[in-house]
Amino acid sequence: MPYAKVTEFISIDPTTIIATLLNLLILFLILKLILFKRVNSIIESRQKEIADSFEEADETKLRAKALEEQYTEKLEKAHEESEAIMRDTTKKAQERSDKIIDEANREAHEIIDKAHVEVEREKKRAVNSVKNEITDIAFDVAQTLVGKEISRSDNDRLIDEFIDSIGESDD
Repeated sequence: MPYAKVTEFISIDPTTIIATLLNLLILFLILKLILFKRVNSIIESRQKEIADSFEEADETKLRAKALEEQYTEKLEKAHEESEAIMRDTTKKAQERSDKIIDEANREAHEIIDKAHVEVEREKKRAVNSVKNEITDIAFDVAQTLVGKEISRSDNDRLIDEFIDSIGESDD
C-alpha cells in the first residue's frame, strides 16, 4: 500500500490550503511593510534623481541655446561693425587720396603760374635789354650821323617813341 500513502500526501485538504494562503498573506504583508517600503523609497529616489537629471539637462540645453543665440548676435554685430569699419576706412582713404590729389593739383597750378610769371618777367627783361641795346646803337648811330651831341634825355625820348611805334605795329 505504498500507493495509498502517496495519495494521502497529494490529497487536497482545505485547512492546509487556507493555512497556506494565510501564511502567504502574512508573509506578503510583512514583506510589504519591511521590504517594499524600502524598495519603493529607493525606486522613488532614483526616479526623482532621474527626473532632476532630465530637468537639469533641459535647463542646460536652454542655457546653451540662449548662449548660442547671444554668440550669434555678437558675431553678427561684429561682422556689421567690421563692415562699417571697412566702409569708414575706405571712405577716409578716398578722402585722403582726394585731398592729396587736390593738393598736388594746386601745387602744380602754383608752379605753372610761377613759371608764367617768370616767363613774363624774363620776356620783359629781354625786351628791356633789347630796348637798351637798341637805344645805345641808335644813340651811337645818331651821334655819328648828326655829328653833334644830343642830350641823353632827348635821345631816350626819341628812342622810346621809336620803340613804342615799332611795338604797336608788331602787336
